[in-house]
Amino acid sequence: QVQLDESGGGLVQAGGSLRLSCAASGHTLSLYNMGWFRQAPGKEREFVGALRWSGGVTSYADSVQGRFTISRDNFKQTVYLEMNNLKPEDTAVYYCAADRSVWRAGIGRSSDEYDYWGQGTQVTVSL
Repeated sequence: QVQLDESGGGLVQAGGSLRLSCAASGHTLSLYNMGWFRQAPGKEREFVGALRWSGGVTSYADSVQGRFTISRDNFKQTVYLEMNNLKPEDTAVYYCAADRSVWRAGIGRSSDEYDYWGQGTQVTVSL
């Protein structure tokens, strides 16, 4: 199974940018569709975005569309989440996740569709 390790979180002012990384080990990253989720205090975990194993198809939550970009480098075994124009409501713990069901059409947007998870990285956006 694949192990996932997020990094790159931190404190940033509103309007700023951060890039999160998710490093995979233990298995070939290209065998998985990859997703990013986030969970704010007192709220349920929510979908942020995802891309297929080949990197050719992406999907984003409406709240981040146009501000966040997911990419992957299968050679480096790493998935990225580029976050621009950050808002205080983006404050959350961000998790990357791997979906091994690459034969399934489309991209999973539910946490139930993902099999492996990282430990999360905190992103805090201040006014």
